Amino acid sequence: MTTSTRPYALLSVGELLADFIGHHVTSSLIDALDFRRYQGGSPANMATNMARLGEKVALVSCVGNDSIGKYLVRQIEESGVDTQFITADPLEPTTIVVVSRTAGTPDFVAYRHADCQLSSEQLPDSLLAQTKLFHTTCFALSQQPAQDVIIDAARRAQAAGCQVSIDANYAPSIWPDRQQAWRVLTNYFASGAMVKVSSDDIERLYGEPQTQERVLNDFHQMGASIVCLTLGPDGSLVSYDGGAKQARVPGKKIDVVDVTGAGDAYWAGFLTAHLDGYAPGNCARAGATMAKMKLTRQGPLPDKVDRKSLYTQFE
Repeated sequence: MTTSTRPYALLSVGELLADFIGHHVTSSLIDALDFRRYQGGSPANMATNMARLGEKVALVSCVGNDSIGKYLVRQIEESGVDTQFITADPLEPTTIVVVSRTAGTPDFVAYRHADCQLSSEQLPDSLLAQTKLFHTTCFALSQQPAQDVIIDAARRAQAAGCQVSIDANYAPSIWPDRQQAWRVLTNYFASGAMVKVSSDDIERLYGEPQTQERVLNDFHQMGASIVCLTLGPDGSLVSYDGGAKQARVPGKKIDVVDVTGAGDAYWAGFLTAHLDGYAPGNCARAGATMAKMKLTRQGPLPDKVDRKSLYTQFE
């Protein structure tokens, strides 16, 4: 089956969870008094964002057999995502994350439970052969048994002709063993992964600031086919063809309303443009357009986003 005839544009693998986000802007969770519940989890957000853009997508995830889990599956289903590969664990409750609403990187605490309980049965070869993009996150890779299940599935996905993708959103509070994180990411990148990583992620992953050149070189040596560094207000830098080529997209001044989910919006725009055949630099521009939509509005993106709106700047 060629990629052009595969029914799923994206198979997003990992956490579907409930975000309890501070209702008012605060400096940290210490000052946050009240919260609102949202459907969360980066892979789940990626799936819903690409469904909003008109893609056929599926989510592979695990929730608890509880009311919060049922709410989350309903929310995902209503957004147009195929939910048949989501399981309900009979023993573990649904994972929740408590998040501050801040102007910068949010303060959060994760209560990890069912999200880690992925199984290989949810990712058969027959499913991988039906998808163009296989996507996951550091959060999803940070605990067993999901870690081994996803690494194995990524290898099988590459063998099946599927492009592997990851948001390398490393956080020490989620994954305290940094050396293990490097080993696991090396195994994942080896499947020819397209990698999105922010400047904040880089500092957390290395334990200190690094030059862009060092990061790009390291990631390509680990096997990454495309590396996209998102640089906040400074735009983004995309390295491709094994590091032989680069495209830099400058940032644009915008009035930020809500940063939550902006990275997932960016990567959904980037991957959609990639599927539509655009060069990496234009994929980054499409990602920036999608991120701007998220940054300038409170809460989630609209139910439907005209994908043509991603391409107006360069067509």
